[in-house]
Amino acid sequence: MGQKINPKGFRIGIVFPWGSRWFADKKHYKELVYEDAKLRDILQNKLKPAGLAQVVIERSINKIKVSLFVSRPGVVIGRGGSGLEELKKFIEKQLSGHQLPTFPYDAKKSVADTGRMKVELAVEPVKEPNLNAFLVAQTVSDQLMKRMPHKRVCNQMVERVMTAGAKGVRILLSGRINGAEIARREKYQAGTVPLSTIREEVDFAIVPSLTKSGYVGVKVWICRKS
Repeated sequence: MGQKINPKGFRIGIVFPWGSRWFADKKHYKELVYEDAKLRDILQNKLKPAGLAQVVIERSINKIKVSLFVSRPGVVIGRGGSGLEELKKFIEKQLSGHQLPTFPYDAKKSVADTGRMKVELAVEPVKEPNLNAFLVAQTVSDQLMKRMPHKRVCNQMVERVMTAGAKGVRILLSGRINGAEIARREKYQAGTVPLSTIREEVDFAIVPSLTKSGYVGVKVWICRKS
């Protein structure tokens, strides 16, 4: 079972909380899911220099709370909080055309009746970036794009993760690694990564790396000490 599904999805509700926390009726559910996905993509591109690891979205009737988990909070907040205000206005602009009622008792209301969507921002620091699967995968992906030796990159990253206090780590590369004509898979692992044990806190991320020879897939599993 552990080999066939996303390790984080396998543990949602048991080890990991939901990334989107709201309730909607059938009519608006798909639109809000799409809006969440679009907002995450936009923020991921905009806040890449800040090391954005996760975006948690919580909705109420006329308010949306966005929690940003970043490795460099100072880049997002800016001098005197100016960066935070700019980001808040940017999110409000992105959501201006999607003001939707989110609860069943609001389903009969029109979009205009719901009023302007209020945005509340919270910036949370990632205490140990080397124990976050997405940040590790992003680092490996960026270094592969810079044409650095893949073996050295992966071995160094495995060593960093284990030094940070992980129980185990696995990095899988797949594609035309190092510009080879035939695509292959290479795995780098240290410690234990029990994928079928639900109570183990196994973080997982996939980040593609666009190299000169095409895309190289980067998958990272990190088993943290629970």
